[in-house]
Amino acid sequence: MATLPLFPLNTVLFPGMQIKLHIFEERYKLMINRCIDSDEPFGVVLIKSGREARMPAATPHLVGCAAAISNVQRLPLGRMNITATGQRRFRIRAIDRSNPFLLGDVEFFSPVDDQPGLIRSYGERLRPLVLRYLEILASPEDASFDPTQIPHRPRAVAQLASILLQADNEQKQELLSMESLARLLETLVDIYRLETLLLKVRLAPPDKDFNIGPFSSN
Repeated sequence: MATLPLFPLNTVLFPGMQIKLHIFEERYKLMINRCIDSDEPFGVVLIKSGREARMPAATPHLVGCAAAISNVQRLPLGRMNITATGQRRFRIRAIDRSNPFLLGDVEFFSPVDDQPGLIRSYGERLRPLVLRYLEILASPEDASFDPTQIPHRPRAVAQLASILLQADNEQKQELLSMESLARLLETLVDIYRLETLLLKVRLAPPDKDFNIGPFSSN
């Protein structure tokens, strides 16, 4: 069990993912300065109810990701721009609300290598789907996309696929919370199959003979 200061946000952070934050509230100035001084991470948690800033106080989901601060830009009035990188998933066991910011008693976890055969199979299916997803999204001018940089190990592919996915926060939270690597990979395969299909349909130019007829006056 460990204790982490918690930062409820309207975003889901995954291990290996970068996040940039503008720190302006007094309680979070205090929290981030303590993390900087002690060289310790804070926990990013998706807001379940309430608000990110001011009142009512946010109630977070119980699974989040520890974030290590890598860059700090000091601004007037004690404000900061920071960059942090996701480290490990955690599950909140208890929340202390007696401080200006939330403190969580947390247990760290990683998706378990529970079914090696399925993990290998789904990992092999997921990688080309991620490649196709990136190819569809990449513009012709985008020279930064290098398919050789896509990892082959199933866990690494699952991590990258989770970060890259353009999905709503509830779906991302579900992925972050999964304790089975096989189940995570299976879910990502299903999601990427659907997403690549939808992107192809949405981005494809209409056929030259396409005609929807006259518009309704209603």
